[in-house]
Amino acid sequence: MVIGIYYTKMDPNQKIISSIIEKYMKEDRRVGDSVLTDALGLKKREVISLAGAGGKTTLMFRLAKELFLAGKKVVTTTTTKILEPVSGETVSLFINLDEEELKQFVHKHLEEYKHITIAKERLESGKLKGVSSNLVNDLWGSNKIDYIIIETDGAAGRPVKAPREGEPVIPLSTTLVVAILGVDGLEKEVNDENVFQAERVSKLTGIPIGKKMTDEAMAVLMTHPEGIFKGTPSSSRVIAFLNKVDIPNGVEKGRRIAQKIIEKKHRQIERVVLGQLKSEPPVVDVLFS
Repeated sequence: MVIGIYYTKMDPNQKIISSIIEKYMKEDRRVGDSVLTDALGLKKREVISLAGAGGKTTLMFRLAKELFLAGKKVVTTTTTKILEPVSGETVSLFINLDEEELKQFVHKHLEEYKHITIAKERLESGKLKGVSSNLVNDLWGSNKIDYIIIETDGAAGRPVKAPREGEPVIPLSTTLVVAILGVDGLEKEVNDENVFQAERVSKLTGIPIGKKMTDEAMAVLMTHPEGIFKGTPSSSRVIAFLNKVDIPNGVEKGRRIAQKIIEKKHRQIERVVLGQLKSEPPVVDVLFS
């Protein structure tokens, strides 16, 4: 839990929020908690890009906390926009329009803070404007960071989506893409209330506007070249993450979708994770391709 907030004298576009790290660790530490790390099969160092709908931001900060508590050095950010992290989600938040300043802050303070969130600007919407893919690549090339976790697209809070033009914005240095959908989108009508970019979802899946999403359609969104993780570097591993299985019959629904995904034999998808990121434990099952 963040219990201390400190402000430095800076221009209006720049702000540091940092916590008393020892207190943060004491209150939140779960001994031996590596559930997400193990479920995702994380390697010693990774650039992790999150794409899709139904839990990206929650996954980013929950995974970052787990890695932080394991003694890893973690940077969280976005290449699009994210909601500003709340108390307890990050040790330090640094906002600056100048990406060179962002880079220097990370290099100077990551050893001390262990987890830093960076962004370029605070928008009127309450969201944070993200950084360029080039900055992510530069930070990774420094070899001073264990994990960079990036939210690469938006979904306006919907559980299902198809990417807009220009999204997701996945840096070339990405080693792992986690493609997320919410199982609560299954059997919902394809319309703008239930899914993000309904017309695109309809075009990709063949489900007419007004008809219900099927497990096959969810699998198509995960595996289609223009689907959730389009533009992923060919060298990156991909994990399909089906979130919100803590809804009624959610695990059963998740396993049905997972089986459809596995049957499509996408060469980059190595596993499907069934998760419940706002419950305990955050992972229920892992199915391998």
